[in-house]
Amino acid sequence: VFSSSQNNAKVAVLGASGGIGQPLSLLLKNSPLVSRLSLYDIAHTPGVAADLSHIETRASVKGFLGPEQLPECLKGCDVVVIPAGVPRKPGMTRDDLFNTNASIVATLTSACAKHCPEAMICIISNPVNSTIPITSEVFKKHGVYNPKRIFGVTTLDIVRANTFVAELKGLDPARVSVPVIGGHAGKTIIPLISQCTPKVDFPQDQLEQLTGRIQEAGTEVVKAKAGAGSATLSMAYAGARFVFSLVDAMNGKEGVIECAFVQSGETESPYFSTPLLLGKNGIEKNLGIGKISPFEEKMIAEAMSELKASIKKGEEFAKNFK
Repeated sequence: VFSSSQNNAKVAVLGASGGIGQPLSLLLKNSPLVSRLSLYDIAHTPGVAADLSHIETRASVKGFLGPEQLPECLKGCDVVVIPAGVPRKPGMTRDDLFNTNASIVATLTSACAKHCPEAMICIISNPVNSTIPITSEVFKKHGVYNPKRIFGVTTLDIVRANTFVAELKGLDPARVSVPVIGGHAGKTIIPLISQCTPKVDFPQDQLEQLTGRIQEAGTEVVKAKAGAGSATLSMAYAGARFVFSLVDAMNGKEGVIECAFVQSGETESPYFSTPLLLGKNGIEKNLGIGKISPFEEKMIAEAMSELKASIKKGEEFAKNFK
């Protein structure tokens, strides 16, 4: 249980030995908000845990290896972050990862539903547009579903939008804030440049180019890594940023807002990312889409069919998963 005077978050990382898992675990170990870090994977976790445990911060680190150690890893956790799965290779869409990652997420979230049903669940594993519906259905099956505590981490889209806008306008990226709504793949990624703070203006052609770059930024990294994986370091940063915001809010900090892909009544899509006010129990209030431009409205309309199809695909998978 949290007391706001102390920062005692117990955090588990499932997939801690991977390309995202290792730098994410490093960032979590480096934070004074974390008191216990439980690292789980199917390989290498004893080594990763031993390595991180030498860092001079107070988070205690323990490594857990293989399915038989997963229950112990999850016991008493406040937040579970799941970057487990396979990364994209050149020419692959996030949806191409579906079969492998869907099974991994269903298995891991099923363990969460059993061993830490109250924890905040933060899913990084792609395709997020499908893995979040899978997580919800798994929690429903176990009778412990709470939509306020299940998040698809889309923070990297926001981080990229902030960075790219700052580059174009010569601003300090740390002071730029662009909400990104919708989903977490291709044209379902909808940056609301019209709501950027500070206010920025772009001619339409530059706006379209910028939007396209934000939507395809993941592919930019996949190509640049030329077969050696996808965005891992920036994703680890974004994942940590989301977890720190969540823990701050759980500790009673006021006014913490992050976008995330969650169960939502804001549009005709059953899941949708919008700015969320975070609190002690997860989502305090969905802040919705707000005032947007006709260009952004059109993007939402064009994203709907893909978004709904990905969600349905996740739900169907979860129904048949044993």
